[in-house]
Amino acid sequence: MTREIASVPVAPYHKSANHSVFRQMPTPPLTLNLIEGAVSFQFAPEAAQTLQGQIAELMTSLKVVATKGSPATKPKPQKPMEYRFTGDVFLEIFCNPNIWSSPFAAKVLITLRDDRIRLTTEAELSRLVEDVNQYLEQAS
Repeated sequence: MTREIASVPVAPYHKSANHSVFRQMPTPPLTLNLIEGAVSFQFAPEAAQTLQGQIAELMTSLKVVATKGSPATKPKPQKPMEYRFTGDVFLEIFCNPNIWSSPFAAKVLITLRDDRIRLTTEAELSRLVEDVNQYLEQAS
């Protein structure tokens, strides 16, 4: 979490062991491992927790689609996940659970952009889950 003071981003401070000295704890960047390559960028832990929650909802939707009843019954179409974050960069993650046979086969579309560059690619959902979990462990 960053706080702005006179338009200058400041990272949060944490007390050291002796509680009288404060030291700055930089937030690690989030690294997303793509199908080919990886991308790293500044991301807020609170935003990662929101993303983690939306991924959990997506997993539930994917499981509903994967659990097919009798051939005569068709599962109810599930709502796609559309996650958006705006910070130092704009991040959008999209997944339509209705087109994947299982959570393990699912892929997400990722758009990452700022004022100079735009990256649009896809990643495996299972890898995104691992990346977000690892980020949250490092950020805590």
